[in-house]
Amino acid sequence: MDSPRSCYHSQSIYIILLLLLTQVSEDAIIPYKEILQMYWEKATSFVNARCDGLEPWQLVGLTFSSTLVSVWLHGFLFQSESLTSRTKKQFFKLLRKMPFVGAIIQKKIDEALNDVTSSLSFLKDEKDYIKALPEQGMSQPEVLEKMKEYSSKGDVRWQDGKVSGTVYSGEEKLTRLLVKVYEEFAWSNPLHPDIFPGLRKMEAEVVRIACTLFNGGPDSCGAMTSGGTESILMACKAYRDLAYERGIKQPEMLVPVSAHAAFDKAAHYFGLKLIHIPLTKAMEVDVQAMRRAISKNTAMLVCSAPQFPHGIMDPIEEVAELALKYKIPFHVDACLGGFLIAFMDKAGFPLRRPFDFRVKGVTSISADTHKYGYAPKGSSVVLYSDKKYRRYQFFIAPDWQGGIYASPSVAGSRPGGIIAACWATLMHIGESGYVEATKRIIKTARFLESELRKIDSIFILGKPEVSVLSIGSDTFDIYRLSNFLAAKGWNLNVLQFPSSIHLCITQLHTKPGVAEQFLKDVKDSIEDIMKDLSAKTTGMGAIYGMAQSVPDRSLVAEISQAYLDGLYSTDVPCSEKHMNGSPGHH
Repeated sequence: MDSPRSCYHSQSIYIILLLLLTQVSEDAIIPYKEILQMYWEKATSFVNARCDGLEPWQLVGLTFSSTLVSVWLHGFLFQSESLTSRTKKQFFKLLRKMPFVGAIIQKKIDEALNDVTSSLSFLKDEKDYIKALPEQGMSQPEVLEKMKEYSSKGDVRWQDGKVSGTVYSGEEKLTRLLVKVYEEFAWSNPLHPDIFPGLRKMEAEVVRIACTLFNGGPDSCGAMTSGGTESILMACKAYRDLAYERGIKQPEMLVPVSAHAAFDKAAHYFGLKLIHIPLTKAMEVDVQAMRRAISKNTAMLVCSAPQFPHGIMDPIEEVAELALKYKIPFHVDACLGGFLIAFMDKAGFPLRRPFDFRVKGVTSISADTHKYGYAPKGSSVVLYSDKKYRRYQFFIAPDWQGGIYASPSVAGSRPGGIIAACWATLMHIGESGYVEATKRIIKTARFLESELRKIDSIFILGKPEVSVLSIGSDTFDIYRLSNFLAAKGWNLNVLQFPSSIHLCITQLHTKPGVAEQFLKDVKDSIEDIMKDLSAKTTGMGAIYGMAQSVPDRSLVAEISQAYLDGLYSTDVPCSEKHMNGSPGHH
């Protein structure tokens, strides 16, 4: 054991060494201090010379005005929308105000608006609209008769399996069950759990079942929403508020260009800056590009499982590594295929890479129960790996005169019948039912992909693993194929950047003969198209083709507004136009 004397001696040596090092450090810094002092003196001399002869009020005025300019410049340069985008918008805005050029542009817009309106199938053949309440209420048989009239409108029969996505089950037994369940809970509202405690239990069980399906731990949680868009909005809102708490004043989210447009809507609604990340040739998000885009303002990372346009699974594990490294929340959007990919392993079609809460770094998942969960429209779930994230989703107004107001999602009152019907669907189908449905759908998708790849002049984008097949062509305008198939009764999704069309396979496409009929109609349509490659594309296909080539995206938005206006139109259409490849209705 060392003596007190030796310990004291050691401490003395340590102190002397520390003093010597301090002296050396100070001596090393002295030259830099002198250089900085020299530049400081030059700067102050320059400023003093410039201000020589100015009166105090002038100095105050210059300081005040320069501060205002600096604040304005900061606000102008650092906004949620990039400077390039805003400059482009302003340029086209000024261009449209020029007398001669503006008139030409407006004429083209009017023509496009007329084309859009005339191509809206749901506006055709409407002869009259009810525009006011009937003086006397209609009897129940009269209402039901009128309802039948409305439900029979339209030429597209989804029951025949000729529609992409849209209706994911349509099974008659399930429909009858859902009608009975909705009848039981038609007047219920989860806003009042004390009055409808059974409904609260149902909603909680739906969320917990989803957490279990996506391998959430004991702290995983979530909420039910009205659909995929609201689920995505809630996750974005939660991470925005978390970013604010972390001191990020201008939160950014890094989103693949293939991710759902609901992320654009969230950015617009919540004041987030959206940074689009490009894709690789395999149509997956470019992980290296995402890494380079990460900054001190990044509030969340996003991947899709799978993405809507091409049905491709993003490399979730690789992005999760970025999320962990930079301590950024990571959302996986599984709205489209969530209730397929959760069962693919047991259905005999294991995915190449994991996608759910088993991947460390995934903090939230959105999945639609009203798609491959086969529940009625208006139900989805947003899930979190931990309750610490979900609390940022909630809205609470503690000082309202009507009482303390708290709601878990966007809506206050919500239809209890939809929640009950979703719960009933999960209970009725069960795990074995979902596995069998998944097996049929993926088997059909793999069959169609294999056969479509054999057809000359078209190709499948990427390597889809789930239920969406996106078709493109380097030989002809792919929108012509969409038009020809529409003439044969098919209703596919039209995509852009790049031009393509896709089929989202549902249970209806697994019916005997449906997939084979689709392949036959594709082959016959291509054969007709190849007879005249120079023919112009018309109808909605032409509008999509034109829209992709317009540099001023505000014009595309303006034309799109005509579609939205058309949804609420009660005016009788006065003209009708046909599409190339379609002798009649689209």
